[in-house]
Amino acid sequence: MTASTYVTLYERRVRLVQEVLSAHAKLSKKDARGLAVHVLGALDHIPEQVR
Repeated sequence: MTASTYVTLYERRVRLVQEVLSAHAKLSKKDARGLAVHVLGALDHIPEQVR
């Protein structure tokens, strides 16, 4: 039996944004992750009807 690690949906979203930021800007992984958290925080505060 193989062990699996559960990854939350939020963590998957953070990683996706982090990868996009890293691919398009010269940011360290740490900086890209911090910015990704801020980006997702801002997006989550936009009402769903507006998104």
